[in-house]
Amino acid sequence: MDYEETFAPVAKMTTIRTLIVVASVRQWNIFQMDVKNAFLNGDLQEEVYMVPPPGISHNKGEVCKLKKALYGLKQAPRAWFEKFSTVITSLGFRSSDHDSALFLRTNSHGRILLSLYVDDMIITGDDVNEIDELKLQLAKQFEMKDLGTLRYFLGIEVAYSPRGYLLSQSKYIANILEQARISDTRSADSPLELNVKYAPSDGVLLSDPTLYHTLVGSLVYLTITRPDIAYAVHIVSQFVVSPTTVHWAAVLRILRYLRGTQFQSLLFPSSSSLELHAYSDADWAGDPTNRKSTTGFCIFLGDSLISWKSKKQDIISRSSTEAEYRAMATTTSEIAWLRWLLSDMGVSLSKATPMYCDNKSVIQIAHNSVFHERTKHIEIDCHLTRHHLQHGTITLPFVSSSLQIADLFTKTHSIKRFHFLIDKLSMLPINAS
Repeated sequence: MDYEETFAPVAKMTTIRTLIVVASVRQWNIFQMDVKNAFLNGDLQEEVYMVPPPGISHNKGEVCKLKKALYGLKQAPRAWFEKFSTVITSLGFRSSDHDSALFLRTNSHGRILLSLYVDDMIITGDDVNEIDELKLQLAKQFEMKDLGTLRYFLGIEVAYSPRGYLLSQSKYIANILEQARISDTRSADSPLELNVKYAPSDGVLLSDPTLYHTLVGSLVYLTITRPDIAYAVHIVSQFVVSPTTVHWAAVLRILRYLRGTQFQSLLFPSSSSLELHAYSDADWAGDPTNRKSTTGFCIFLGDSLISWKSKKQDIISRSSTEAEYRAMATTTSEIAWLRWLLSDMGVSLSKATPMYCDNKSVIQIAHNSVFHERTKHIEIDCHLTRHHLQHGTITLPFVSSSLQIADLFTKTHSIKRFHFLIDKLSMLPINAS
């Protein structure tokens, strides 16, 4: 099966968060539209046949030749995206080179940004009249539903206040907790216990892992607005193939933490600047099974957290410096991509992006133009980071470990330390906002 045939591009969640921050700072309204029966709009580029559906009279051996795409057809998502791309391009838009599901139009009237996620789209810009005209043009081509200003998108609740936009998934969390059927009412102060380590052999295999799979999948989606659980979800996701009673207990603790913080939201302040800064960190050899390290980073646009990651590194690092450098290279790539994306959105960054690191050896290696035995095996990562350092994309200021925010994405913490770190993420309870 061809991946390109089966899956149409959808907007990256980082793109959506970035778009909302830009709109918040520039005081733009954000609108939402829905395409009814989107996949039925796709034009097939090849001959496709199907067995006649029940109730259709036909002779034995006869099949139907499709003229349009249908739901359930593997080509349907791609066909729909190509049809939409053709229409939106005819209206003067172009696709971003850095997220193909982001469409942009700039003319004498102003700038409009449109982000498409399958059949849902959000639209923002500095000319409301042009946006209204765009809605009318799209309605001529597709059966559309105008949902007004952005309020609820892909399970994400969006609220606006004078302070800015707030993103939360409180309804989604309520559904997860209902699915889990937890019998007690206990809550937890953090997603994981301090210094806890998990291995595949811990505990007894679950007789039916279905609920574990469902809940972990839901938790992964929840990290869209809940960076505070990113590391914990990264841990429990590693055991979906053969989860045990110990891994199930870890999932329950995450759920109990969510029960007490259900109404936590991500704030994108309208008073924020539109300059990037980042934090990069790594937990060296933290996995007790294979001694792989964990990369953690978080990137802010002004005061708004727009991108973060907690991920085990693919290769075993032979030193903490090597692990930190691999994390730095990953963060550098994300920064470069975000700078290009922001340029597409009309945001011109006036200075290099500071990437804060708490390892002085790594910073020295990045500035050192001579390779030696300590850096030979990570030479590609060195070249990538050094290239962007020399070209003014990034700077590498040192930050003390106590103020390293990316530490949240690499390991467990005491409750006091955990809450100190999440306080730096511009998160707050909805009822307090």
